[in-house]
Amino acid sequence: MPSHRSIGASCRGPRWYLVAPAIIAALALAACGSSSSSTSSSAASATSSSTNAAAAATNTASGSPLTVYTFADVHTQGPQYKNIEETARVAADWINAHGGVAGHKLNEQFCDAQGTPTAAAACARQAVAAHAVAVLGSFTFTGNAILPILAAGNTAYFGNCCAVSSDEFTSPYSFPLGNQPLYAVGMVQRAVQDGCKHMVGVIIQGAESFEPLMTNAATALHTKIYKYVSLPATAQDYSTQVGEATADGTDCLLMIVSETPYIAWNAAYAQSGSHARMYGPQGNLDAVSIKGFTAATNGDVIAGMYPDISLPQWADYRAALSQYHADMTQDYNSLGGLGTWVAYQAFKQIVETMKGPINNATFYTTAQTAKVNLPGMIPPINFAEPWNKEGGPAGYDRIFNKSVVFSKVENGKIVPLTNSFEDVSALAEGK
Repeated sequence: MPSHRSIGASCRGPRWYLVAPAIIAALALAACGSSSSSTSSSAASATSSSTNAAAAATNTASGSPLTVYTFADVHTQGPQYKNIEETARVAADWINAHGGVAGHKLNEQFCDAQGTPTAAAACARQAVAAHAVAVLGSFTFTGNAILPILAAGNTAYFGNCCAVSSDEFTSPYSFPLGNQPLYAVGMVQRAVQDGCKHMVGVIIQGAESFEPLMTNAATALHTKIYKYVSLPATAQDYSTQVGEATADGTDCLLMIVSETPYIAWNAAYAQSGSHARMYGPQGNLDAVSIKGFTAATNGDVIAGMYPDISLPQWADYRAALSQYHADMTQDYNSLGGLGTWVAYQAFKQIVETMKGPINNATFYTTAQTAKVNLPGMIPPINFAEPWNKEGGPAGYDRIFNKSVVFSKVENGKIVPLTNSFEDVSALAEGK
């Protein structure tokens, strides 16, 4: 979901290194969360480079506009992703100010899926009717309502960070750039490395697809997850679930929980007196959900798909958030924020390889065999090599990114923990 010591080499895949360790050390204290002060600080660190970039942006987009859509749940009682809406806006503004896409201005449109299949399907029909070239960087829990409509309209669902529905994992029109649910496999790997002996999974309703791969990883590491606790998706008093998860000597909690419910969870968890370490998802175990719970969350580990926003590869993103006045109450150091920025950059990269007309049909055809190279943001992606063609488990066909990175909670702040992408596909397969 959008919206966070060593083992044998047989359990590891290749790594793609992001930045030098010295740079990591220098920037470790500059991690950016969701508060206005922390995000502004990160943006400010890029002031000089962003000013130079803006001054150098002399190209204008003269071609006909390319319409793209982004979907997310904003007005809903469940998890809300205003950061995706904001990132789509500033990404399009940034791209348009720097020459557009292959000389074309992006006409970015946002549709609120409202947390319901009905509204999500309406968004999909709207995008098809508008002849959108693609739907970019979106996240909802209702992908099964979206993809059949996009497929019928020959329109790609491109660059989403966080597949959760069966169609997102199997439809040829789905092109995720994130690795969900593999970051949960990373949680298991890290917990075992850290010496956890009695692990319990806590999975929000709607994310049950994480469980099989987590179990595979535990089995491959010669341990087990003692049980899984199901968490209602609408935030409430979770005292009962906290009690169930922390009973019987639990020392580590593997949390597949969205940000808004995580806030409610932490309130109950802090009252429980448990000392179990939490392993949570990037952008969910974050500056928003840990606020006010410094002691209870100190030392917790965040598994993610994207490196921390404070690092050099995100300088343009930080600059765009500042320049185009993003809502700084949102968390942009997150799967939803970082993932949406990546989706727009990857879309631009692919379109600029195309010859001839640019429309939904030609983009879909091109994307099927496209390669994406965004160093430091994600590992290299080859859309001609979905996981099912490489022997991946059934039902997770459309996963292309199989690597994780880690951050940690340190005295109420999110800071980088690792500086390389770690391939966990073998563990997810139970190897």
